[in-house]
Amino acid sequence: MDITYGKYLKIDELLELQQPLSDPEEHDEMLFIVIHQVYELWFKQILHEFDKLRAELKKGETWTSSKTMDRILTILKTMVAQIDVLETMTPLEFESFRSFLQSASGFQSAQFREVEILCGLRSPHILKVHKDEPENYKKLQNRLEELTLWECFCIYLNERGYDVSKPERNNEQGLLYDPNERTQQVLLDVMNNDPETALLCELFVDFDEGMQEWRYRHVKMVERTIGNKKGTGGSSGVDYLRGTLHQRIFPDLWEMRSRI
Repeated sequence: MDITYGKYLKIDELLELQQPLSDPEEHDEMLFIVIHQVYELWFKQILHEFDKLRAELKKGETWTSSKTMDRILTILKTMVAQIDVLETMTPLEFESFRSFLQSASGFQSAQFREVEILCGLRSPHILKVHKDEPENYKKLQNRLEELTLWECFCIYLNERGYDVSKPERNNEQGLLYDPNERTQQVLLDVMNNDPETALLCELFVDFDEGMQEWRYRHVKMVERTIGNKKGTGGSSGVDYLRGTLHQRIFPDLWEMRSRI
């Protein structure tokens, strides 16, 4: 039998995955499910692109790394824009089915934790939240041992002939690395004398800024929907999300700007 559009994409199976729990079914629960399932698909694609990007960086490839990062940035912009759709749901409409979520929460997204880990972020709850999910727990443990984006970027700089030391993993409750003045000096040299590598640096800053934008829009969406209530997954809700704002993934790329 020939492959059809529906069979190739498994459309029938995909469209069976939206299973509202509200009884009687609340209209807006479908939107809530679809949006979050789409987010998980985008997280999957970002992780797929991260794997490619890190391999390219380790080879010192500028053009392909830039192209991959550009795709990641476009996905990130799409994810931010999707919040506009979710914000068409009023607090009353969300409250109509919120109790049916029980302890389920975006706080428990294992894939987003993978994204954070590869960005170099660490926090006590990264593994703790998934202690009863052996597959996710093991996957996150493995990610913790992998090279982060910044570590791969430093390898890239060395492949390009720049003397950059390997970042030291110092912190287990925040960003792994402390800013490094020597690295910032190298980056300043890059910005002044190597336009192609400087462009890749700027794409990394774009990604860092995009992640901060994603977090900000997420915070404001949650705040306008549930106010200061606790999150369904046991988190402190908006207070927890506020604490994640302004986390700079690549601090040296920001700090060096004061030297220009």
